[in-house]
Parts: sequence; structure tokens; C-alpha cells
Amino acid sequence: MSEYIKPYNNDPFVGHLATPVNSSSLTRGYLSQLPIYRRGLSPFLRGLEIGMAHGYFLIGPFVQLGPLRNTEMKYLAGLLSAVGLVVVLTLGMLLYGYVSFSNDSQDIESLEGWRQLASGFLLGAVGGAGFAYLLLTLI
Repeated sequence: MSEYIKPYNNDPFVGHLATPVNSSSLTRGYLSQLPIYRRGLSPFLRGLEIGMAHGYFLIGPFVQLGPLRNTEMKYLAGLLSAVGLVVVLTLGMLLYGYVSFSNDSQDIESLEGWRQLASGFLLGAVGGAGFAYLLLTLI
């Protein structure tokens, strides 16, 4: 078993283990296609794509498991609950950016980049939740 799990770069003091799962080309290729790691995207577009996915799947649990699940207003309640959660998540992202980054550059690891990421997340998540609401009510 020790021939499969080795210290990263053969240095046991780094604290990172390279396993066949996390160091395979398949895993690295999959992770490189996620919007947070994809090259050439602005922070706003990264946040927009991440937000669309999250807004789209957040409405479902509120519709199916929310307190208004047995009423006619369950879809609207799910939409409003998802949008409320997205606003709270966006505020958390903004607070994290303010305490973690300085405004030195324009990349994602700066205050301005993180602000753009959070703005894109808010817009994308509200749009994704709205799209899911339209699908649920019209279909």
C-alpha cells in the first residue's frame, strides 16, 4: 500500500498526500473544467456560472421540504426562500472577501475580484432560481 500513497514531491513535511485519486489526470482534467479553476474567465463570469447552478438547485428543497409544501404557493415560497438564502450567501462571500484580500490586483484573489465574483454569484443565482421557478410553474 505504501507504493500507492506517497508524500507530495517525496517531502513528508509538506502535509499533502498524493493519492491515485487526487493526482490522476482524469481528476485534474475534471477539476480544471470547473468555473472556479477554468482559465480565461473573469471573476464576474465565474460567479455568474457558479450562481446559476446553485440558484437552480436551491429552489427544489424549499419547494419539496418547506413549510408551504402542501399549498398552492409552494413554488413562489421556494423561489423567495432560495433568493433569501442566496442573498445571505452573497453577504457571506462579500464579508470573506473584505477580511481575506487586499485590493492589489484585478484577479480573483483580490478584494475587487472577490467583489465581482460575489456580484456574479448573486445575479446568476437569482436568475437560476427564477428559471427553475418558471420550469416548475409552466411544466
